[in-house]
Amino acid sequence: MSLKEVLHTEQVSHLDLSSFCQAASGTPVRDVVALMREKGVNVCLVTQDNHLIGILTDRDVLRKVVTAPQTWSGPVDTVMTSSPITISPDAPAAEALWLMDERHFRNLPAVDSSGAIVGNMTHQAIINYLAARYPIEILNLPPRPDQIPEKVEGG
Repeated sequence: MSLKEVLHTEQVSHLDLSSFCQAASGTPVRDVVALMREKGVNVCLVTQDNHLIGILTDRDVLRKVVTAPQTWSGPVDTVMTSSPITISPDAPAAEALWLMDERHFRNLPAVDSSGAIVGNMTHQAIINYLAARYPIEILNLPPRPDQIPEKVEGG
C-alpha cells in the first residue's frame, strides 16, 4: 500500500493526539500559559461544560499576550481563538493534513459527534505514525541519501 493510500485510509483517531492541555473557560491567561509550559505543549484547548469553545496556541500568546501585559491576569477567553475549526476522529489522516496545510494550522482539535474532545492533530502525530509504520525506511535513512562515501567506513 502506498503512503498516499495509507493516509487516505488511516483515521485521525489512530494517531497520537495527546499533544495538548485543557483549561476551563475563564481561567487566567497566566495560568493557561503556565500549564502549557508545565505540560511541554504549544496548545491549550479551552472548554466549557467539557465542550471545546476555543484554542490558545503559542502563536496567540506571542501575537496577543506578550505585547499586552494587561491580558496576563484576564480570562483566556479574551485572547483565545473562539469556535476553532475541528476534525472528526473518524476522518482520514489525509483530510486532516490537507485542512492543516490549506488553513496553515499547526494544531487541529479532534472532536467527536457529541462535542467531546478526542485530542489534537499535529504534524508530529503524522511523523510519529509513519516512523512507527515504516521504521526501516524512515529511521535508517542517512541525513543525505544521495551522499556516497569516498572511502570504506572505518578505513
